[in-house]
Amino acid sequence: MNDRIRKIIGSQILPNVGAALFAMSFIAFGGVQNIVGKVLLSFVFGTLGYFAFSWLGPQIMRLEKHLTRGRPGKTVYPFGKLPREAENSAGGKGRALARLYQGGFPVPDGCVLLPEAFDGEALTAEAWELLKGQLNRLRGGKMHPLAVRSSALGEDSAQASFAGEFESVLNVQSDEEIREAVRVVRLSRHAARVQAYSQAQGLRGAEHDVAVVIQKMIQADFSGVLFTADPLTGNLMQMTGNFVAGLGDKLVSGQVSAAEFSFARPEGGYTGPAELSRAAKSLHREAHEIEHELGCPQDIEWALAGGKIFILQARPITTLNPYNPVTAEWNDTLKGNFLWSATNLMEAQPEVLTPFTASLRPYLDSIGGPALTVKGYPLNGIIGGRFYSNISVQVSAFVRAFKGDAHRAYRELAGWWGQVPDEMDIPLLPLTKQEWEREMLPYLIRSTLQFASYRRKQKAFLARNRQFCADLRARIGQAQVGVELAALWHKEISVAYRDAVFHIVAASSDAQVRLEADLRKLVGAEDANALLSNLGGLSSTRLESLGPLAGLGLVLNGNMGREAYLEAYGHRGENEGEVAWPRPMEDPTWLDRQLQAWAKNPVDIDSMLARQRAAYEAAWERLVQEQPKKVGQMRWRLNQAAKGAQTREIVRSEATRGMTIIRAFALRAGELLGIGDDVFFLTLDEVLAALEGNSAAFEWIPTRKEVHARYRALPPYPTLICGRFDPFAWAADPHRRSDIFNSRAQTSPLVAPDENIIQGAAGALGVVEGTVRKLEHLEDSDQFLAGEVLVTTMTNIGWTPLFPRAAAIVTDLGAPLSHAAIVARELGIPAVVGCGDATMRLKTGDRVRVNGGLGLVEILEQ
Repeated sequence: MNDRIRKIIGSQILPNVGAALFAMSFIAFGGVQNIVGKVLLSFVFGTLGYFAFSWLGPQIMRLEKHLTRGRPGKTVYPFGKLPREAENSAGGKGRALARLYQGGFPVPDGCVLLPEAFDGEALTAEAWELLKGQLNRLRGGKMHPLAVRSSALGEDSAQASFAGEFESVLNVQSDEEIREAVRVVRLSRHAARVQAYSQAQGLRGAEHDVAVVIQKMIQADFSGVLFTADPLTGNLMQMTGNFVAGLGDKLVSGQVSAAEFSFARPEGGYTGPAELSRAAKSLHREAHEIEHELGCPQDIEWALAGGKIFILQARPITTLNPYNPVTAEWNDTLKGNFLWSATNLMEAQPEVLTPFTASLRPYLDSIGGPALTVKGYPLNGIIGGRFYSNISVQVSAFVRAFKGDAHRAYRELAGWWGQVPDEMDIPLLPLTKQEWEREMLPYLIRSTLQFASYRRKQKAFLARNRQFCADLRARIGQAQVGVELAALWHKEISVAYRDAVFHIVAASSDAQVRLEADLRKLVGAEDANALLSNLGGLSSTRLESLGPLAGLGLVLNGNMGREAYLEAYGHRGENEGEVAWPRPMEDPTWLDRQLQAWAKNPVDIDSMLARQRAAYEAAWERLVQEQPKKVGQMRWRLNQAAKGAQTREIVRSEATRGMTIIRAFALRAGELLGIGDDVFFLTLDEVLAALEGNSAAFEWIPTRKEVHARYRALPPYPTLICGRFDPFAWAADPHRRSDIFNSRAQTSPLVAPDENIIQGAAGALGVVEGTVRKLEHLEDSDQFLAGEVLVTTMTNIGWTPLFPRAAAIVTDLGAPLSHAAIVARELGIPAVVGCGDATMRLKTGDRVRVNGGLGLVEILEQ
């Protein structure tokens, strides 16, 4: 069977048959009168058909590849039989070419000589015999010109291309010429330019080991390079390239001026010289599929001969690499042109992450965590050590349901991530209709079923988690050697971490935001806010966010023991998402300090909650009188919102308890490795490698500590970031904005319609005038006086004890489901969240009027 036909059958036809079954099943049950029953039956049978055929195609392809691949253990392999186990030894170029060849792409045939084929720089006798067999196969009885090129272990990777650093020898034919060419290519790994380049990229000697690729030469009519994304801006919606007549060496050397061309994505509209127009559609299709196959934007070398496209090489675009392995810096804005939001995510991790904590996110993706991915791009990312949500990924997954209108699709997500200005661009990913049907639809169905499964396990998780975490922490402390601790991570800790994150996502819902929008239309903003200010009362239990605050009063009154309080809340706090952050339960003096602060400013929580219950009851009576037909529906929706809010907060608290397991693991690893808290400046993979005997990354710890300190000295980054973002350049800009950053727009100070008005989102109802107290850190909370307006970047559960003292709360970050909005609403404290620039425009001592219902802060006196 032809490789390309097999690929089309496996990846397109069979899944589309499954999609057809999904639709046909709805028609098949047309006799079912109950629409709900009809949909359910259609869903069950359609989903089974969809998954059966979507699963069958890839399985056929995997089985066929498995049967045709060679067995590991040899030193020379043809492209078509390089086994998976030998791919890493084949180097970047050899690995990519073999994978594409096996995937049915038009790659000229060839073979790979692994580093094990050499004794120093010379081929071993056994490898030479194997190579002669491959040369006979490639020639097919005729002398054919061949290209001999390097494939170093670190070459053509996302971090380093090594373009032009190693030798290549073209147009060789005889055995003697080929053997000499192999020796020259292999020897070039010792060149001074290779060593200098490697050192600049932070690569060690192991990456210099070189495999060698031998490939049929293509006598090209045209040769060129194609980037599947713009290498300078990261624009994923355009491919750019250039080409020359004849062989590509003239393009690389700059001997002639190259013609430029581009493709608009995802459909592939061509702009460029007429010579390439007839082959343009084929080139775009191959490039699009190669990017999908290799999982990231590619720098592709291609040739056109006799009207046919050939792929000569494919490697990641190094300018889109988001990670520096030496400094452990992540900047995911470099991966492409995306819109990012910090709203809500920074609640758990408000400070710059350590390398260990930052590395948990990609690790979670690698073990099948619940992250939505579109074309290999995950839902979340890290920008200069801070956690951000990738809005472009989320919108791209659903935009087809809104006729391509990105802003309309985003409004469905705004409850989580806040408002995006209409003039702000929302870049999309180049996702074709076929890719959406083939990949996104099955993924969304699979995720829906997966989250439903975790919701069914929720009760058991909540019942056992506290004891489970205590037991696992004890076993971690008992690990005596590194391999024992590493095994515990792989077998139990990583699974517990993955499940905890799944539970958080499965318990999340924006039903409350949707209900508030409907209530505002029905009864107005004031009554809508009052009706949603008693969710704890409706669920008969205080919201978990209020637990640490109310618990202090219970301890002082003798109604709760100290140990019970620490067991319930000692894992929570202002930086609970950071593994390096010491938990309150670890500090024997922490509770005493909290109790002393409470005693100085006692708060009657019950009275505050009773006031909110009264406001709720009054608003409910008005709804009953004015909207009698809506009473039943709204009562049910309010009860569901209360139940959902309580469940979400309890699940989050218990899932956060799981971070104490990961912290115990890291601390124990630091003890066994003899590096103490420096363990937090290694990534998780590096810690696991060190526990198993490879401590090479230790040399980077001093550099990483310096880099981490530099990032911590920066102010919090903008709420919304679009395009490439350099935190240090932004911080140095005297006109920087803290609300938005758009790399494609002219930088200018924020100009409001009224310079005395700060606009945010409605957090909690109420109008109050007061004096501003701006706090940059929770450690400065002793300066905060009762009756002041708290202004800060964001709040989380660690800030809750300050809320009862506040006349109002104003934050840069936040949305209706953020901590500040939820707790302020329950306590009846006016709040405006998601202002973006409040901390830049307000200073301690300013006089302001806060209107929580309208989301406005009016500056009265500065």
